[in-house]
Amino acid sequence: MTSRKPLDTSTTISLRAPLLGLFFAIAICLLTPYNNIYLRATPLGGGHFPLAPFFIFLLLTVFVTLVCKISKSAILMNGPELLVVWIEMVIGSGIAYTGFARTFLINLTTPIQFATPGNRWNEVLHPLIPPALTPTNREAIELLYNGLPAGRDMGWFSIVMAIPWAAWIKPLALWGGFILVSYLVMLFLINILSRQWIHNERINFPLLKVPEMIGTAVSEGKTGQFFLNRFLLVGLSIPVFLHFINGLNLYYPSIPAIPTLFLAGPYFPETGLLTGFHKLKIYLYPSFIGFAFLTSRQISFSFWIFFLGGCLFYGILSIMGYSIPVSELGITFGPTLARPEEMQMIGAYGVFFLFLVWLARLHLLNVCKQSFFIIPPSPDRSEWFDVRISFWGAVIGFALLINWYVQLGMSVATAFLVVGAFFMIMLVATRIICQGGLAYFTLTAAPMDGIIALFGAKIFVGASALLAGISQKVLFVDLRESLMPSLLHGRHLQQNRHPSLLLFSGLALTIVASMTASIMSMMTLCYRYGIRELQLEWATQTSTTVYENIYKLIATETVTGSWVFVFAIIGALLMLILVSCYHRLYWWPIHPIGYLTTYSSAMRILWVSFFIGWACNSLCMRYGGIVLFRKLQFFFIGLIIGDFLMGGGWAIVGLFTDASYQVLPD
Repeated sequence: MTSRKPLDTSTTISLRAPLLGLFFAIAICLLTPYNNIYLRATPLGGGHFPLAPFFIFLLLTVFVTLVCKISKSAILMNGPELLVVWIEMVIGSGIAYTGFARTFLINLTTPIQFATPGNRWNEVLHPLIPPALTPTNREAIELLYNGLPAGRDMGWFSIVMAIPWAAWIKPLALWGGFILVSYLVMLFLINILSRQWIHNERINFPLLKVPEMIGTAVSEGKTGQFFLNRFLLVGLSIPVFLHFINGLNLYYPSIPAIPTLFLAGPYFPETGLLTGFHKLKIYLYPSFIGFAFLTSRQISFSFWIFFLGGCLFYGILSIMGYSIPVSELGITFGPTLARPEEMQMIGAYGVFFLFLVWLARLHLLNVCKQSFFIIPPSPDRSEWFDVRISFWGAVIGFALLINWYVQLGMSVATAFLVVGAFFMIMLVATRIICQGGLAYFTLTAAPMDGIIALFGAKIFVGASALLAGISQKVLFVDLRESLMPSLLHGRHLQQNRHPSLLLFSGLALTIVASMTASIMSMMTLCYRYGIRELQLEWATQTSTTVYENIYKLIATETVTGSWVFVFAIIGALLMLILVSCYHRLYWWPIHPIGYLTTYSSAMRILWVSFFIGWACNSLCMRYGGIVLFRKLQFFFIGLIIGDFLMGGGWAIVGLFTDASYQVLPD
């Protein structure tokens, strides 16, 4: 009998790590709505490198190191365990706000609450709403928006008991099933693709660079050496000074502020070749400059060069005499879609998805062969669990989601297209965020926009438009805090860690607990104060816009203009050229994912950061090589740590004041 090789203790994760991560994730979910909405303090989450998780991660690192030094005993938690805690907090913080809870309740109740004789939602939309999809109890919805009588004087537990749960049980159960199955499909897809993306393609993960380096320092007993690095301290001092002065300016206006936003638009003409630059803004965020420095030069270069090229494209069309009206867009659901030219992204996303599939063709073929028992499973598995389980789990998950739509009134063909478009966009966005180091990312066109552009608006007849529009708003359109990129980050951090089933179970339990805690916290807050008093203007406006577009899609004959299809084809052709050159020409300087962010509102904020980070990285490698890079990277890591330290510090101050200084973009 052969003896099993003992596990390396440095790769073994104890139960305390996922449990501690679960505890902090739930705490963040419970506190986030109150902090972000009622107190209007610095958001605890935000983006794919959220504030609260990293701030707590830093505090835990310092605490663990100090206890080890003072007691001269074994370290309480090693680096990999701290990273497990961090990634679970990241998952929780995303679900707690924009990734799910911020607009969920408003999205479900908007067609009832804001129906008027003028918008005719009572006549057109209400007959199409399945009874269990939204609360039908008008009083329960009114209390959600106005608050319980004397709710402000009641305790939190009393509020929970006073919530009219009977009106919410069916909608929460129906949507809870849809969301959990969607999250489960995301987990299965990441488990299938992780070997291809992490091992075969070896993509870089810029957003994980700092946590991983801190984790390594903890495991090697070099935490003090890491944080006392002179380059890191110099970099850290810049955002600390910047945000200390600007934070004081918020509370004491007599103290002059240091500007971090510059309006460059007035320096460009409103017409002519440079008309696209007329609204150009320059934002200075030290942490994003740090992330850009740690990103591949090819990618960081592509981000800012494509953004400027997109601005220039408007001017080129103008001087060529093409003034394309916005009405050509027809009915769109994209969060930032403003001009027909931006519909290039529909074709570009489609071609890039096919490129990812083509790159992974051998891996995916191998997965299919294993799943159909043609070949045995790989002995050197690195996934959370057997890819055969992931394959059939994903297939069953897709079937359940399609059946969910069909049972509520959507045709099978439309349901298949909707589910496919949702996850296609999610996979491409995940690749952009994780490989590009985009802590803040927004879509341009929504998945439904692509379906309408390719198949026409008539595909969404009857309840199809309503079901697709609501579900898209729930999970698949605002990707600033989406789950799937965090799952890929978690898969990378947990490579070669044991036991893998415990790590996966920790993530799965965190997702379920975070959903529950977020909904509970959000409902309690709304029923205590009322949505009207909480000033949720953005969430309300975006939700009403969705239903206005759904109404137009159902009740009017608005047709998408031919220019939309033309620009979609242009985007597809340009992406085809880009991926061909990127794959075939080793000297090619541009990465295709830069084109995918050309019209993203996130790049309007980040383009300068990526330019500065790229320039510094290029100069460093040209004149100092890898030796200088290894030293200088600590300076940019200091920029990141300093930004988040000050963000966390001012967030704590904001809990006790009427105003809060925001370090990072919301």
